[in-house]
Amino acid sequence: VSKNNKVYIHFTVTPEHLSNFKKLVTIVKSKYQQRFNIKLIISYSIQKPSTDTIAVTLDNKPFRISNNKLFFRPGGHGALIENLNELDGNITFIKNIDNVVTDKLKNETIKYKKVIGGILIKLRNEIFSFLVRIDKGEKSENIIKEITEFYRLNFFIDYSKYNYNVNDYFKILNRPIRVCGMVKNLGEPGGGPYWVNDANGRTSLQIIESSQINQRDDEQLNIFKKATHFNPVDLVCSVYNYKHKKFDLKNFIDTKTGFISKKSKDGSELKALELPGLWNGAMANWNTIFVEVPLITFNPVKTINDLLRKEHQT
Repeated sequence: VSKNNKVYIHFTVTPEHLSNFKKLVTIVKSKYQQRFNIKLIISYSIQKPSTDTIAVTLDNKPFRISNNKLFFRPGGHGALIENLNELDGNITFIKNIDNVVTDKLKNETIKYKKVIGGILIKLRNEIFSFLVRIDKGEKSENIIKEITEFYRLNFFIDYSKYNYNVNDYFKILNRPIRVCGMVKNLGEPGGGPYWVNDANGRTSLQIIESSQINQRDDEQLNIFKKATHFNPVDLVCSVYNYKHKKFDLKNFIDTKTGFISKKSKDGSELKALELPGLWNGAMANWNTIFVEVPLITFNPVKTINDLLRKEHQT
């Protein structure tokens, strides 16, 4: 809630369901505004058709539908980085729409939204402080040591071995920031938090999906199976720089992290090209930290049977 009691909520929905979303919001909006003494500012967007990717058959030939037309399909949630890029929010919370609980469990969820939001603001203030000092011309060994220690303590990354100068650190600091809530891994399908080494041997914190793991690499597979935490999609993001100018989020995508998945259309199997996932490759070059949040904050409904869980009972 902003200081003027406005609450901004943005939904990304599929085109065929947009009108139903708007109808429902029109019906219930005033009820919640009165209940919480707020003004709801609701906006919507759809996944851009320009981000759709062409499907191919299992032997890599263009997949065709009726009238011999090429079949294009949505490129996955990574396409939504363009939607996020067009939002004006200084701080944005991102959550899967299926992870909603009854009122009796919302207090804990709200509490930890405040926790990860507070951590983000604290980190951002420290990062902005370093950037302002560098912008004013500070180049001493002291600031280099301070920044190195800051990343070691908060991001668990040791930059001391790279002999970075102030300009190098400026580029590292001057990036979007995200704090990602993580829950203990109890076998839910999906990705989790990992340290990743890039082609140059640089270490970063990334959210990795099972589809990104080389199943033929015993070392990778073993690490994945021993994962202690799981990504519930509980993020808070800061997308403005220290001069309050918005980052172009497309500049921070790791374009090499797209992948191919197997899907079906009208009973026929196909290969689909997935864009780098929104919280995976699309945010790969952000300043990222992971924070453990209680399992009670993660109650997804992936199938109708999930509604039978006690967390979804009134």
